[in-house]
Amino acid sequence: MRYAETGFNLEVDLTRGNIERVATDPELTELYLGGLGTNAKILWDRVPPEVEPFSPDNLLIFATGLLVGTPAVGCNRTVVSTISPQTGLMAFSMMGGFWAPELKYAGYDKLIIRGKSPDLVYLWINDDKVEIRDASHLQGKGSLETAEMIREELDDPKIEIASIGLAGENRVWFASIEQGRSSASRGGIGAVMGDKGLKAIAVRGSNDVNVARPAEFIGMCNEVMEYIKVRNENPIPGVMPILAGLGSPQEMAIHDEKWHTENFAWGNSRVRRKGFWTEEVEKEWTDTMTSVRTRLVSCHNCPMKCGATISIPGVQTYMMKCFSKLTYTMAAMSDLEFGLKIAQRATEYGVDAFSAPQVMAFALELYEAGILTDEDVPGMPPDNEERFFWLLDRIVRREGIGDALANGTHWAAEQIGKGAHEYAHNNIKKHEQLPLKLGMLNPIYFLMYSTGEKINITQIEGNFPQAPFATREEREEFCKDWVQVPDEKFKEYFLNWELRGENSIPHYPGIEATCEIVNWQEQMHYIDDATGMCAGLSSFPLKPPYHIHNLPAFISAATGLELDKEGLTQIAKRNRNLVRAFNIRRGMRRKDEKPPADHWKRRFPELEEELLTEYYRFKGWNKQGIPTSESLHDLSLDFVAEDFLERGILQDGEAGSSATTMAENERGGAT
Repeated sequence: MRYAETGFNLEVDLTRGNIERVATDPELTELYLGGLGTNAKILWDRVPPEVEPFSPDNLLIFATGLLVGTPAVGCNRTVVSTISPQTGLMAFSMMGGFWAPELKYAGYDKLIIRGKSPDLVYLWINDDKVEIRDASHLQGKGSLETAEMIREELDDPKIEIASIGLAGENRVWFASIEQGRSSASRGGIGAVMGDKGLKAIAVRGSNDVNVARPAEFIGMCNEVMEYIKVRNENPIPGVMPILAGLGSPQEMAIHDEKWHTENFAWGNSRVRRKGFWTEEVEKEWTDTMTSVRTRLVSCHNCPMKCGATISIPGVQTYMMKCFSKLTYTMAAMSDLEFGLKIAQRATEYGVDAFSAPQVMAFALELYEAGILTDEDVPGMPPDNEERFFWLLDRIVRREGIGDALANGTHWAAEQIGKGAHEYAHNNIKKHEQLPLKLGMLNPIYFLMYSTGEKINITQIEGNFPQAPFATREEREEFCKDWVQVPDEKFKEYFLNWELRGENSIPHYPGIEATCEIVNWQEQMHYIDDATGMCAGLSSFPLKPPYHIHNLPAFISAATGLELDKEGLTQIAKRNRNLVRAFNIRRGMRRKDEKPPADHWKRRFPELEEELLTEYYRFKGWNKQGIPTSESLHDLSLDFVAEDFLERGILQDGEAGSSATTMAENERGGAT
């Protein structure tokens, strides 16, 4: 018997209409756990670097994490992986809700989609009954409307549905996959789903998921629930309200938006509005939110209510996720009511709530600068808010200027020309980042932004505080019950971190310590993405209930595998390097790993280059950020090293790797 997982993947070839239930190799579980780890292995094996995002040979993988479907609190993530049309690299986006547990209850650890359907279809998975069904009547429908129509058609209100809206159908490069309580948004995976002619995936399952040592496992789950209760009743003092508790990160329950509105950039990710958050604004926004928020909601098997149903007169009720309540508001320089209204339409259309607002603000800035003229935007209304609705409609339909904007700011600027690239300034690896502009360079965040391949800072940062506390006494108090650190030295790094002086940024905590901190935070995210754990209870918040010390015990009790801290660390490292290798094989190099030039007011180019070089060395990569043969061997990734040698990405021996780096530097490959 397989524990914690079903031992089967569901493979669907939309070109041939073929459906297969395929047994999986238990050795892959031991090596990669599940979720993102095994997704990366499948993509490596089956999607060579010459495959384009919209090729029938590209795969679209929906994976449950290893612990999804077990009683593990907050373990409900679907990891969706494919090739991104925006970046040309691996896209992997996580969505919560109930879809992943339902897929596992239906008897499958993964759903692997290949090929393309000649007609629009949806997939109906009901345990071992799997059908490819006609979806012509769903064409042009919104993502939420689609879900409701399918539930009515199949006569079961409990069916879980992942669907695309018009943006996905029209292959908008930042299209999302919506799932009621959550979405998989980053990287344009909704566009790949639309390209395959797949409108939705409906799932209903009735099977059990077994764990190896039930009594032990339930005991640990109870301990987590108790910890969550205590943590929520005792928020961490000295940090911003949204980070003082657990969750992702309490955006719907807490109305204090001073930190976001004053530190995140407004408009086209350019303007910081210091002093914006006044008592009058706080009252207005609180009144708005409380008047339209009908209830707080959770994902599967989770006590945290990080989402909210929003009901605005004249607008269909919808579920809002996390920071999206602000992204549209701040892009339009408007108020919260506007943001809540346009977010509903954007959810129906199925677009990424980080990219879409920036793309629209980018277009309007080009218009104000005269780069776009009235001829480019015929019929655009004069009202600022109406312009955003107008642009959104044209982007998702790829009409007029919307056809260029639908590819994101980087590629739109390429097409528009006339200096438009100056305004497409918030991209990393050709993808819009979170709109954050700060003062002094923070070396920890520099490395996370530069080297993170999730293209989303909230999926990289986490357990280490974002900034030092004002006094050593406060820092000492914070460290007293900081059991989540992998090593006591991290407490020392934080204790000695000061707001000003020798132990302040950009030269503190020092290059070596910075590498260690970033590695720890990255490691926790890769563990979550393999197990299906919500980052809001593990890798993202301060002092979470899940951490490197108890997660091995959870995995062991669930699966029967003997796993300790060192073993889990090695798996996370293996998964991270395999994702890296996949993207290296697709052409990613050091030159691509740069935050936006205006991300910090004060930059230190020499320090940044040193940070990147030393971080590569720390990770066992060469100066181009390519994992060395030795590092790959230590991680049981010899097949990657062999492929790199065959392709000339690495040469025989580490000296050869250095020679490759030197040659690339001479060609301008390094920064």
